[in-house]
Amino acid sequence: MKPADPSALPVRRLGLADLPHCLDLAQDRSWPREERKWRLLLESGEGFGIDAPDGGGLVGTVVLTRYGRTAAAVGMMLVASRYGGRGLGRRLLGHVLAEAGDATLFLCATESGRPLYEKLGFETVGVIEARTGRFDAGDDPYGGPGPGRSSSRPAEPGRDLAALCALDVEVFGADRSRLLARLFAFAEQVRVAERDGALTGYGAAWRSGDRLFVGPVVAEDDETARALITDLARDADTRIRIDLDHHRRELTSWLAGHGVPQTSTTSFMVHGGRALPGDRSRLVASFMSALG
Repeated sequence: MKPADPSALPVRRLGLADLPHCLDLAQDRSWPREERKWRLLLESGEGFGIDAPDGGGLVGTVVLTRYGRTAAAVGMMLVASRYGGRGLGRRLLGHVLAEAGDATLFLCATESGRPLYEKLGFETVGVIEARTGRFDAGDDPYGGPGPGRSSSRPAEPGRDLAALCALDVEVFGADRSRLLARLFAFAEQVRVAERDGALTGYGAAWRSGDRLFVGPVVAEDDETARALITDLARDADTRIRIDLDHHRRELTSWLAGHGVPQTSTTSFMVHGGRALPGDRSRLVASFMSALG
């Protein structure tokens, strides 16, 4: 019998029962086995996958995370190494494009993945730097409370969630309230910055594997961003990772000076030449590359 054309294999919806196979596929592509991250994505978004014809788990995955009806993120696009170059990536991405409808789609692409995305209508609009290292607050003026120092305070869901979501939709340009409501249980810390009783920024830090991810971070200016990042990262017992636009030269230089160098870059891409909604000048760091 002639083997099935891999590019014609059916795409199906994934659930939490598929989590072990997602982790196996990630490991196959030399990605870490980040169970907490995958669980959040499968619970908050729509995972799609292709089963291996030989019964060996999944040969491809992708996750679509919707923000209301206006925007959606594409992430966790993976194809098993033994099925590379056989059209599965194009099939998965085409499925997501059809599922997304009229929403503005965006993603972060590695150099190896970017050509496929370009063929399917995505355009590069920016470069995201992943910076990883042990954060050293030192004698930085943003290192904590004191005369002339900026600081933040721990966020409280009952007190701060509504204002935090209102600020976020203004900056992000789409409704992330369902995801942000989960942040308080998912993250190690959620902090807010205020001026005259109004929120001027917020940030979170969450653990995955041996790293503490700092993000999302929303801030009205670099001073507020430095205060939030410092308060989130200064007591970390491990390396931190933060993803931010490479044009933020003051912040990237500041992070490098505090032990957090650039480790990789990805292309931030948007489908169909659309303009991103919101005020991205205040979106300092993404939640994670799969979520924006």
